[in-house]
Amino acid sequence: MELRECEVGLVACRQYDRQLLKDTVQALCDALGFRVSAGSRVLLKPNLVSAVRNKSLACTHPEVVAAVAEWCVDQGATVRVGDSPAFGSALSVMAACGISTALKGLPVTMINFEAPQPVRLASGLSVGVARAVGECDCMVNLPKIKAHGQLYMTLAVKNYFGTVVGFRKPWLHARYGDIDNRFEGMLVDLLGVMPAGITLADGVMAMHKDGPVGGEPFPLHVLAGGLNPVAVDSALLDVLGLPPKASPVWRECYRRNIAGSKFVDLSFPLARPEEVAAEGFLAPARLRPVSFHPWRLLRGAMKRIMVR
Repeated sequence: MELRECEVGLVACRQYDRQLLKDTVQALCDALGFRVSAGSRVLLKPNLVSAVRNKSLACTHPEVVAAVAEWCVDQGATVRVGDSPAFGSALSVMAACGISTALKGLPVTMINFEAPQPVRLASGLSVGVARAVGECDCMVNLPKIKAHGQLYMTLAVKNYFGTVVGFRKPWLHARYGDIDNRFEGMLVDLLGVMPAGITLADGVMAMHKDGPVGGEPFPLHVLAGGLNPVAVDSALLDVLGLPPKASPVWRECYRRNIAGSKFVDLSFPLARPEEVAAEGFLAPARLRPVSFHPWRLLRGAMKRIMVR
């Protein structure tokens, strides 16, 4: 993925209505010049964090996933939907949070992210990325706009971490979480090996105060889109009225001078941030360590096996 574009589409959207969401997706894609070719293989990557806690709020809303999937099918694309959740399988989370039901009747394949393919990042670190990522022509990143107890916010950039398969994710937390900015650097490096596509962020009902699973609902009423996930994150931090320097992931993007990390460089073909801005959104005041204690890592592995 080349991080060059600094356009971010922002659209007010007050409810999870399928047709309204499809129309909003069309408006965003038109404004950003994004097209899906007939016959192309499109991979939808929602946030499927867990099937066991606060799933209706913590995951990308089923109607957003279904609306984007239906829009892609309308363009003649072959569509797959998948992720690698923290606990359980993508199929079990999609069933639990209602995505399976929402997709019923659509010619869409739901998959678990499996068969990790080793990919070497710019830092030299090798990570196992799901084979499905390398098999697609285009990826549609569908993050949920949420607070995060370790990384302040989880937005567009963080959602790509779900392409790393299974237990490798908590292991990377444990291995690199306490080493300077190594973990955040790995998240940013991961963008360089992702396929081109678009981010469409679900903020109709966001999550604030805590996260990624234990927060509370916040009616943001926004869908955001962009070809550059760094630009999307910068814009959303402004929409939420949050100081970008409080986000470790944003700080790493800014440190590298990545396109989209500076708000002054962003452009908005639809609404401007102040037109959809929110008041009262609360992000964690104190962040928990990124690294996992070994016992928590073991307990998480056992829980993952049980849920699966």
